[in-house]
Amino acid sequence: MESQTRGGTRWRRFAVVMVPSVAATAAIGVAVAQGALAASFSVSGQQFKVQAGEMVGYDFVQYGALDKNSKGPHPVAVVGLNRATISNLCQSVVIPIPGMDKDVSMVLRAGQGEDKVEASKLYIDADVLKADAEFEQVDIGVSVNDTTKGSGGGKGPGPAPGDAIVPGSFAQQAQKVTFKNAKQRAWATSAGTFNLKGLKMGVSFGKNECFKDSELE
Repeated sequence: MESQTRGGTRWRRFAVVMVPSVAATAAIGVAVAQGALAASFSVSGQQFKVQAGEMVGYDFVQYGALDKNSKGPHPVAVVGLNRATISNLCQSVVIPIPGMDKDVSMVLRAGQGEDKVEASKLYIDADVLKADAEFEQVDIGVSVNDTTKGSGGGKGPGPAPGDAIVPGSFAQQAQKVTFKNAKQRAWATSAGTFNLKGLKMGVSFGKNECFKDSELE
């Protein structure tokens, strides 16, 4: 399935959890509750935040899936990219310490200046993404089963192996996507390769994050 009209599409303040994706993840939640699907990705009890000055990805696919942890299943919109470059990457996670009434924060930074983070077979499981976005050769409303071909003749990554998806459900794909000023709240990230140039990591007491929750509104 390919769109009849080809070209670039720009969406400012693009939220990757679009209405069709929310419907797809809701359907997945019902299927899991009824025992028709098993939530396949076991995640930690803490979400984390990721910020990027710019992320350029090739052979993009997005679909609804389900992650799980000890508290139950979590519907997510998965973004998959065959390859990507990321500038000014920041990743942060806050972990409450039981019995101490304190938080510990870990902040990771990479890809500063001319050096960029490089990734292949990158998958991001998120429930919120806010960014300025541009898509090239985009198809919206593709069946999740037919996304492995990518668009524009490319070879997209397709759904991640083992992801809990509803066959035939909503997905979208594009030959190229550019996210600028991206902020996201995620449950998991996986990649075939992840080259973090200029990696810096810091651990400290307190709630120190890449951005505030209010910046996702």
